[in-house]
Amino acid sequence: MTSQAYSNLILELKNLKKYFPIEKGFFRRAEGQVRAVDDVSLFIKEGETLGLVGESGSGKTTLGRCILRVIEPTEGEIYFRYNDKPVNLLDLDSREMHMARRHLQMIFQDPYSSLDPRMIISDIIAEPLYANKVLKGKKLRERVRELVELVGLEKTQMRRYPHAFSGGQRQRIGIARALATQPKLIIADEPVSALDVSIQAQILNLMQDLQKRFNLTYLFIAHDLSVVEHISDRVAVMYVGKIIELAETEELYIRPKHPYTEALLSAVPQLDPETKMKRIILPGEVANPADPPSGCYFHPRCNYAKEICKTDAPKWEEVAPEHFVVCHFAKELTLKGVD
Repeated sequence: MTSQAYSNLILELKNLKKYFPIEKGFFRRAEGQVRAVDDVSLFIKEGETLGLVGESGSGKTTLGRCILRVIEPTEGEIYFRYNDKPVNLLDLDSREMHMARRHLQMIFQDPYSSLDPRMIISDIIAEPLYANKVLKGKKLRERVRELVELVGLEKTQMRRYPHAFSGGQRQRIGIARALATQPKLIIADEPVSALDVSIQAQILNLMQDLQKRFNLTYLFIAHDLSVVEHISDRVAVMYVGKIIELAETEELYIRPKHPYTEALLSAVPQLDPETKMKRIILPGEVANPADPPSGCYFHPRCNYAKEICKTDAPKWEEVAPEHFVVCHFAKELTLKGVD
């Protein structure tokens, strides 16, 4: 998995880490660290949607915020194609990073808390344009009206406050705000998890339409594998701060190579009511990121674990074209995917 193999990469992470210190005592001395993001390497191609899935607490949101440098990574490299060349975002000073963020935007999980209740909608959408000094005056107002209509809202609603809108409408406002500066990459942090199922479909379809129209690239963070399957070109699976599997969506859903992915897929609801779901119940608890197990982090919960899994950490390898996995027995196991 190297950038040399792909000429259309927009983002590449190399050995990215984010460790949070565990402080105790009156003097707040560090007595350990939580490995929220633990040596992550992945890439995103221009114009695609990469789905990022995993249980709550696996580090998905932290990874997204590290990319934007909302949270400063502990170690690693973040290469973003900016001004037609890859730039390590961690090498940029605050002024340069402020300029780069015009091309990197985020859609937040909660459409209620992500909008300032004291601002009218037109001001909320205009804020990134004003902050980045992109437009002003008449052109700014025209751009805001264009964005409002683009996400399916009415111009007559522009002077309303967020409390006057439903959850789906608020998320449309959040999408309009993210689109304001014409970004290349949007990190969508569980953008539909707080919405009703019928509204989820509308928002997902809107995001796909906008992607086709503006050639947007998405990092789509979610825990609902049905949603991820609908929108993603490729899917990365995260467990205790590590990416453990990465493949094209159809390949991963039909032919998973990691036992954790198999367990996640067993929870995906089937459309056919006659199909009996055989849910895989994993034993034990999710590993503690402050004190992860030796060897493979997943081995205490794995139904296929052997002695080597307890002592040796598996290596990241390509087991099929563009199908990467971290598992000692990925080539030997025949795992069940979604029919």
